[in-house]
Amino acid sequence: MAGSNFFTIDPYKTRRDSTRISVTQKYDILGYIAAGTYGKVYKAKTKNKSPTQQQHLFAIKKFKSDSKDNEVIHYTGISQSAIREISLCRELNNRNITKLSEIILERKCIYMVFEFAEHDLLQIIHFHSHPNLKPIPEQTLKSIMFQILNGVNYLHQNWVLHRDLKPANIMVTAEGVVKIGDLGLARRFNNPLQSLYAGDKVVVTIWYRAPELLLGARHYTPAIDLWSIGCILAELLSLRPMFKGEEAKIDNKKQVPFQENQMLKILEILGTPSLSKWTNLADYPEYSNLVSRFSKFPNNLQAWYHSIGGNNKNCFKLLGSLLEYDPSKRVNAFDAMDHQWFKELPRYCENIFEGSKFTYPVRKIQKDDNDILTGNVISNINNSVGNNGTTGNNTGSNNNNTKRGYNNNLGKEDLRSRKKQR
Repeated sequence: MAGSNFFTIDPYKTRRDSTRISVTQKYDILGYIAAGTYGKVYKAKTKNKSPTQQQHLFAIKKFKSDSKDNEVIHYTGISQSAIREISLCRELNNRNITKLSEIILERKCIYMVFEFAEHDLLQIIHFHSHPNLKPIPEQTLKSIMFQILNGVNYLHQNWVLHRDLKPANIMVTAEGVVKIGDLGLARRFNNPLQSLYAGDKVVVTIWYRAPELLLGARHYTPAIDLWSIGCILAELLSLRPMFKGEEAKIDNKKQVPFQENQMLKILEILGTPSLSKWTNLADYPEYSNLVSRFSKFPNNLQAWYHSIGGNNKNCFKLLGSLLEYDPSKRVNAFDAMDHQWFKELPRYCENIFEGSKFTYPVRKIQKDDNDILTGNVISNINNSVGNNGTTGNNTGSNNNNTKRGYNNNLGKEDLRSRKKQR
């Protein structure tokens, strides 16, 4: 006769748990790379099963499943960010998007195992700016930008907004391949059940946040990612953030404040937008603040470009088209890849390090905490690598450009196929 627990889930859970492989049984943890509000990212390698087997490196992202309140730890379950990142990463397949290898569930924690990248753009920028300025070679710069655009073009054609593009979230492998990572804020935008703003009132790290988001847009387009890419291009050129504003924090009533200082940084370089060039500017919720709090500024983008030593006209034109105020006029990723700057010499390369005289240091790992199962996530929450501005937000809207239409075959697209099209 069946036991009293035969019709319960306990026997199934027992069988499932007995077949699970622990993360430490499969991987050797070498140390942790970074920590953030989500948890920690560890560097790991596969365990040797035989002397002839090649070991591979991985980045394991551990999502914390608890929170600490008055020294008491509460189990909070799987975060919305983790669910989004898992669901998207399992489907995405592109050379310039970080590849998810597997997902491990253990002790109420989620471990996402990604391919490992030895560098990130923030580290490369720091290398070129310290101790003295060393401009990034044009071929390297062009190769980085083309691969970023290729990855973002893939996301947009598959109806995905990244919503947090910044140097710290863009990795580079030892083979010189750019990998866009951290899709925790990414979102599908083809058939939203509600306004993207309703789900996430703040998206995109403040220094890379598009003006329509700063003006309180309730609906937005993939153009917000292109603004972030323009900010990244400017940072690669100048080796410092272009719009380094201070973020006003959300108050206790969860009201999203007007980011006055960040808006000022943009106005000082790009000038004050006009209704003649941005026709629906007055429709934004924060338009009254834009009019009342600032005097009129002239466009100083060209002066800024010359001040950092920029002299390539086509590079300047691409920068201007990425930093266009009106999102409907901002260049999309597909057209940006076809820009004249990428067609002139020196040409971009599939290996961004090709022809470079620089040798970049690998990402630092902290070896004081390599216990991935019991590692104290909460105490290390502020040790986030690449903390250049805080995470902000906004939402995507309808897409009128057929070039960004949904494409089931894009998983096979890489830079080689892109070259063949040309």
